[in-house]
Amino acid sequence: MEAPYPAHWEADVVLADGGTAHVRPIKPADADRLRAFYSRLSDESIYFRFFGPRPRLSDKEVAWFTTVDYVDRVALIATIGTEMVAVIRYDKTGPGEAEVAFLVEDAHQGRGVASVLLEHLAATARERGIQRFVADVLPANMKMMGVLRQAGYTAESSFADGVVRMTLDLTPTETSTEVTTAREHRAEARSIARLLAPGSVAVIGASREPGGVGHTVLRNLLAADFSGPVYPVHREVRAMAGVRAYPSVGAIDDQVDLAVVAVPASGVIEVVKECAEKGVHGLVVVSSGFGETGAEGRERQDELARIARAYGLRVVGPNCLGIANTDPAVKLNATLAATVPGRGRVGFFSQSGALGTALLQRVAQRGMGISSFVSAGNRADVSGNDLLQYWEEDASTEVILLYLESLGNPRKFTRLARRLARSKPIVVVKSGGTPAGHSAEALGLPDSAISSLFSQAGLIRVDDLIQLFDVGQLLAYQPLPAGPRVGLVTNSDALGLLAVDACVAAGLEPLPPVNLGAGAGASAFGTALAERLDSPSVDAVVVIYMPPIPGQDSAVAAELLRVSQDSAKPVLATFQGHLGMHPDLLVGSVPSRGSIPSYAAPEEAVRALEYVVRYARWRARPSLPPPELPDIDPQRARALIHHALHQPVTATVDEASASASASASASPFASASVSASASPFASASVSASSVSASSASARSFFAEPGPPVEADAADVAELLACYGLSVWPAEVVRSPEEAVVAAERLGWPVVLKVAGAEAARRAGTVRLGLAGPDSVRHAHAEFAAQFGEDVELAVQRMAPQPAVPTVVSVTENPAFGPVVSFGLGEVTARLLLDQGFRLAPLTGEDAAGLVRSVRGAPLLFGEYGYPPVAVDALEDLLVRVGRMANDLPEVARLDLDQVLVGREGVIILGARATIRTPPGPRPDGGPRRLA
Repeated sequence: MEAPYPAHWEADVVLADGGTAHVRPIKPADADRLRAFYSRLSDESIYFRFFGPRPRLSDKEVAWFTTVDYVDRVALIATIGTEMVAVIRYDKTGPGEAEVAFLVEDAHQGRGVASVLLEHLAATARERGIQRFVADVLPANMKMMGVLRQAGYTAESSFADGVVRMTLDLTPTETSTEVTTAREHRAEARSIARLLAPGSVAVIGASREPGGVGHTVLRNLLAADFSGPVYPVHREVRAMAGVRAYPSVGAIDDQVDLAVVAVPASGVIEVVKECAEKGVHGLVVVSSGFGETGAEGRERQDELARIARAYGLRVVGPNCLGIANTDPAVKLNATLAATVPGRGRVGFFSQSGALGTALLQRVAQRGMGISSFVSAGNRADVSGNDLLQYWEEDASTEVILLYLESLGNPRKFTRLARRLARSKPIVVVKSGGTPAGHSAEALGLPDSAISSLFSQAGLIRVDDLIQLFDVGQLLAYQPLPAGPRVGLVTNSDALGLLAVDACVAAGLEPLPPVNLGAGAGASAFGTALAERLDSPSVDAVVVIYMPPIPGQDSAVAAELLRVSQDSAKPVLATFQGHLGMHPDLLVGSVPSRGSIPSYAAPEEAVRALEYVVRYARWRARPSLPPPELPDIDPQRARALIHHALHQPVTATVDEASASASASASASPFASASVSASASPFASASVSASSVSASSASARSFFAEPGPPVEADAADVAELLACYGLSVWPAEVVRSPEEAVVAAERLGWPVVLKVAGAEAARRAGTVRLGLAGPDSVRHAHAEFAAQFGEDVELAVQRMAPQPAVPTVVSVTENPAFGPVVSFGLGEVTARLLLDQGFRLAPLTGEDAAGLVRSVRGAPLLFGEYGYPPVAVDALEDLLVRVGRMANDLPEVARLDLDQVLVGREGVIILGARATIRTPPGPRPDGGPRRLA
């Protein structure tokens, strides 16, 4: 059975050398493209592929190779420009097994094309139920065997005819994921390195008019003394700024690595094609007139990215300020900014072009210095994710500053940031909303959730640009503090007290300030600083030097540097109110490690220290994977979901309206055995093995997204049971007598409550501790009078008290993937939106941080008269819910409302879930691809 063309298999990818290609399924219309590809192959490549000479493909063979069913026979091709450069295919040979073969054009071998195609073909095969690949290889074909071994294939046996059979289990493993991630990292880092360290630069659209965009970039390149040749491109003039000009980029005799494009927007696409023919590696498009201008400009911007990637180029921009690299071996200033800071330790990324100029000026005024700078503008291609990959490898970059207006692939961003922040701090200012023109969708989460997710990844999110640089200069030149204890050395009692107040407000632990008096000199400051640094009760020191009469400034600064030189504790100062790197507080002629940053006021110094202490605490925690959960059954859960989505499902029933039979053990908090024989999930035909057979059918897992379906409580209970979670049984009643019968069956005392998703969010919808039939009848009468005679109520056995009500939810966010949220279940907490958020899956540390992130968390730890409860059981529940969310992208939403946290454990009182067939792979899920 032939499936529809799987458009979601198409992807732009970065190759090992930093270039790009387009991967897509083959089509019958590719016949001529395949013939042309085959004609460019060497005899050796053909021999290794077909085990013998084959000068040409017959029409029958071409039709066979280009006509596939996208199920049992699948082929993907890689294209650069309009040409096919590689093809890979599998043909199903038996249940769960397929034979794989690939062929890469000789000119493109060694660029990582085969590795990318193998990753993508494996993903398509898993989607079609293929579990194992086999490949027959000639022993002399060492290149192919090397590629297969790197992909995880193993040589199974050798046959008499000299063919080596290699096999690969397609089940993703930790090792295979690490290999894929490492390849992605190297490729994307290399693609940015080619932009920031070009051997030559062409400025296309340069003019003689001062103040013009192209003229400005050209002048800045020359003024920076770029280490390579610069080629102005202008169709009419012969020279510009004393440099020979060329009528087109193609007319330049030598290689061009980077092109800065400053032509009108209508001419950019033609320039891209010319640069591709020339072999240019990357483009910086400073031209405006794209997405920021409206729908027509957005179409032009999308076309720019599509064509550039198709031809193997990366693009910075459009509508950007440009890029800069202060490496003495490069000296690149391909920006519109005349002022670029000197050499430093900070990598700086800004999406705003206009703001970028001001930011660079501020960095220069502070004397900080940068390693490299990129302004992405509308961010049609190159994004902050690419820069994180590059800066992780760049030894010259120790601190990363980001000004973000949008996130193209937020889940990937947090993954990369979490890894990188373990070695290099990342400071972020994230503006609200997404500006017009950016190639990114709205995130669909409140700003508080974004802050929570950034915190989980170890990012330092600050409120404004001043804080960005305040924190950045401390991180760039001083060590991280080991704790929150702050020593204060000052010559002003008033300023010392202000610093103490600021520390207390920031959650730091200040020691009593050492007030040296207004006349203190270098010796006094040096002695006091040394005593504080030597104290085991001090983790960081703030020095306040504000003399009423200047005179000993240089001597005091020199003594501060001398004393702090070999200290492992950070020292920061308010030195004469100077903001930035004071010349007298520098180690060396330019700022380097050990230089002491200065702040205009003590409060600003303390505020910067607060952020750094928080980051240091995060970084000191061990980086652990999500815990193993041996008692879960993800395969069974997937089978249940698959069965539910591929049969008619009866619609909405509230979590309280299902009758779930549970056997309660001696401890009411112990996992209950939930029987859901009436559930549509629980068909006798649904088994862990049946899902494999189903997914091997012609149905495309992503090709037919369906509407969301709200599962009933029995379904949800069975799904949760697969992850070791049980739901407290409830029965729906419609009369007082039904309520009494249900109470007798469940056991006294009971709870009577209004059924419905909104009931838990309203006061007065629950009656607790009903100990007998009369109290149940009375409560039923009250609800009938309040909500009407036809009100639907639910009876549950009274859960052990005391307990703290909480709410746990999961949302499948289009940008971030599965997001777990947590908050207290009381009305006040809901009204104040007191929630924390984390990306799934959760580590134990993530779960602990999520519980403690809400303002009402002290109620779980025995404060304000509440009893201490089993927080460890709550954290375990969060880990399990996070694992389920990560395993099952079909779960669009899950609400556990409420989850009672008692002294012995947790009880889930109600559970609702919405499921649907996903429209495609998760962001940052599946094989590597550009956003």
